[in-house]
Order: sequence, then C-alpha cells, then structure tokens
Amino acid sequence: MATNPQHPNRADPIVQVGDPVLRQVAQPIPLEDIATPRIQSIIARMKEVLAKEPNGAALAAPQIGVSLRLFIVSRSVLPSRNDAPPQDDLVCINPRITASDRRREQMDEGCLSVRGVYGTTLRAPRVTIEAYNEKGERFVRTATGILAQAFQHEIDHLNGILFIDHAVDLWKVEEEHSAE
Repeated sequence: MATNPQHPNRADPIVQVGDPVLRQVAQPIPLEDIATPRIQSIIARMKEVLAKEPNGAALAAPQIGVSLRLFIVSRSVLPSRNDAPPQDDLVCINPRITASDRRREQMDEGCLSVRGVYGTTLRAPRVTIEAYNEKGERFVRTATGILAQAFQHEIDHLNGILFIDHAVDLWKVEEEHSAE
C-alpha cells in the first residue's frame, strides 16, 4: 500500500510515481495460471480498487504493485452493446496491440498513479487488441475514443511507461478527497 504524496495521511492502494514497480516491464501470466486463486484474487482486488475511483477509467496490475501483464477497464467507459449497459469491467490478460491507426490525435490524459497531474498525449484514435479474459478465453477487440486511449495507456503501464514520459503541456489540478 502506498501513501498518497499529496495527502500523506490518506492510505492509497494505488502505487504512485516514483515506485520502481511502475518502471518494470510486467511479466506475462501463463495461461494455465489464469484460473488460479492468486490471479483471480488480483483481478478481484483490482476491480475493487478501481470501483472506488470516481475518475478511474482503467487500472493496470503494476498500479497495485503487481508486475503482471494484466489490466482492467471500468464498465463505466465501455460502450453499450445492443442498448444494454456493460455488466462488468473488461479484464485484459497478456494484452497486445495487433492493429493501430497510423494517425495520432491529441488527447488529454491523467493517471491514477500520477495524481493531480494531466497532460496532452498523442494516441491512435483506433486500436485493436488481442488478450485473454478472466476465464482464459482469447478475444480480439477494436476500440475508438476513450476505450482506445485506455488500451494504449494501460499497455504503456505494462511496459514501464507513464503518460508523463511523453505528454506535453502538463498541468496540475488540486484533487478533492472526501473524509474517509
């Protein structure tokens, strides 16, 4: 558990910039390990942590101190299908980008591991990823908009890259925290 540097008395389950785990290249998860209690527990913990973040779009395992190739995307940013809202967060294990728009667009971006700092990044507006879900089933998903941005941001995390490494025009925003 990390301490939020802006609020040293507030325990923060999300690892903050400066912790070496955020700069490591995360290790792949063997497919036979996906169903194990250890991996399922990490996924459950990540979902719980992300659910408590009102502005959190996604979370990578290194952000909770676990150097594994795993991220989740909040159901709140997943597009609805067939007029039904997503039922659960999207779990992506061993994800890789298989196709990417050559064009790049400026996008405002922040990160739960760099609290209160935002910047402008260049991201592909459309990407396709291949990954495994929490049941070990392979899937391919093409995304645009905030979902495409989240895929790229989280895969950067798995490669030890933070958005502040390539963002321009960084700015700070004072975060508001409710009493806990």
